[in-house]
Amino acid sequence: VQLQASGGGLVQPGGSLRLSCAASGSIFRINAMGWYRQAPGNQRELVAEVTYFGRTNYADSVKGRFTITGDNAKNTVYLQMNSLKPEDTAVYYCNMKVKSGTYTPPYDYWGQGTQVTVSS
Repeated sequence: VQLQASGGGLVQPGGSLRLSCAASGSIFRINAMGWYRQAPGNQRELVAEVTYFGRTNYADSVKGRFTITGDNAKNTVYLQMNSLKPEDTAVYYCNMKVKSGTYTPPYDYWGQGTQVTVSS
């Protein structure tokens, strides 16, 4: 299974960006899709996650500003980021918990990371 992320870039404070991440390969079902981020000197942290059944979970720091959407048919997850702040600057990684068969446990896969920089 491979994950391909896109959509990062440089944006001014208050601006918006949309990240996308598509999975390909041997996929039976994706139990959860998520986005994490890691700023220099910090640990990787969960930004948002959506389950196969559509339940979402957000970090407190992004609630009300970011929206995660999962497309199970396309094996793709999106992160719409609005009202961006300088403290949102980080490398963003997509994550998917993928089952390759009915009776196999889910396995974590990661995208390559995409840089988001919020600066004037």
